[in-house]
Amino acid sequence: MRNFTFAVAATAALGLMTSAAYAQATRTFDVSLPLGPKSHHAAGILKFGEELERLSEGRMTIRPHYDNALGAEREVVEGMGFGLIDMGISSTGPMGGFVDDYMLFDLPYIFTSPEHVYGFLDSEHGDALAQKLEETIGVKTLGWMENGFRHNTNNVRPLNTPEDLEGIRHRTQESRVQVDTWTALGANASPMAWTEVFTALQQGVMDSQENPIPTIYDVKFYEIQKYLNLTGHVYSPAPFMMGAQLFNSLSEVDQAIIMEAAAIAVPFQREASQRMESDLITELETLGMTVTRPDLEAFRAKVVPVIEEWKSVVGADLVDSAINFKP
Repeated sequence: MRNFTFAVAATAALGLMTSAAYAQATRTFDVSLPLGPKSHHAAGILKFGEELERLSEGRMTIRPHYDNALGAEREVVEGMGFGLIDMGISSTGPMGGFVDDYMLFDLPYIFTSPEHVYGFLDSEHGDALAQKLEETIGVKTLGWMENGFRHNTNNVRPLNTPEDLEGIRHRTQESRVQVDTWTALGANASPMAWTEVFTALQQGVMDSQENPIPTIYDVKFYEIQKYLNLTGHVYSPAPFMMGAQLFNSLSEVDQAIIMEAAAIAVPFQREASQRMESDLITELETLGMTVTRPDLEAFRAKVVPVIEEWKSVVGADLVDSAINFKP
């Protein structure tokens, strides 16, 4: 994000500050994470904590809370806005309920590569999305970390064509766009809160779900799902956020430190995520999952009507900018 440039410049000026600028109270920020301590989310948040402590000379630290211990994603996002939770990382799934523009990340096959989406998010487009969220619910985006490209798993059959989804009960995030997408692909799609998914799949209430590879591994879906299908249908960011009121209550020095720590942690987390995805596909095969690499053209063709239907809601200019963005 472009405000990282400001953060780096501002932090560079710290050497000019008097020692009085550092004579501030110590602070530990509670940080919510959806996944565990070995996840790609944790890689980024722990790096942020390391840099935060270094840059503040030990005055500011973090206390991570893993596996949705502080609440489900929507509750965490709202909690930051209300000042009940300091910081957190979340998927963008719940955010379309606050800002329509965020449903961009529910639309299928908009982004084609990590470079494509990183360039888009780190441009004025990502800044504008962050600003809208802050103005709407009082949550400041510190950086665009990632979940990654999402892939299907199920316990019924491999997916070679969209027709293979027929009759499969598929869990989506709580997003109308995602329900429409999977319905268009032929599945029986139903939204379900993330905290309920593993049990629903385990008990056969649902047959299918979709997530990035590191999440599939971290949650141990391989224990209850046989087929991993590399559909890459949606890119899911994981914005790292902080309550805007809390951020604004800090000194300019501390604000700059937080933004620089985030600027260092974001590419670190993205690299960890990409490395995990590459390594874990092989690991998931070793753990017994059947990996399918379907021809995606038929999947793309099926969801064109979904993109057209939702384009005006999300914002036609935003959707076109995302599709046509050149990194």
